[in-house]
Amino acid sequence: MNAYLPSLVGGMLIGVSAVMLLLLNGRIAGISGIVGRLAQGIGLTTNLAFALGLLLGPLAYLLMFGGWPVVQITTGWPLLIVAGLLVGFGSRMGSGCTSGHGVLGLARLSTRSMVAVATFLASGAVAVAFLRGVGL
Repeated sequence: MNAYLPSLVGGMLIGVSAVMLLLLNGRIAGISGIVGRLAQGIGLTTNLAFALGLLLGPLAYLLMFGGWPVVQITTGWPLLIVAGLLVGFGSRMGSGCTSGHGVLGLARLSTRSMVAVATFLASGAVAVAFLRGVGL
């Protein structure tokens, strides 16, 4: 159980923060929307507080578990940059990102979010298969 504790706590915190933002502000906790509104200067207080919470989250992890989470990136910068641009483009094109559609959209039984999440997962599986040479 201890091996899963950080993931369990993290998932619970994501869920609680998403519900709080929805109930207290009437806003969906989609990170692309929050960052987009922050860049446009809309709802600065709420959006900045949420974004700062995301940035300070790893420090809370360090304090709770006594070490940093192990993250291993095995690809180079060019692929990371292309992937980031594709995710950003896709989140704008899909009217939201994985956090908004996956966390709150599915919880609200939104058909659009169900289609978006299925598309995210299928696209991810195809990308992994292609990049690992497994085949389609």
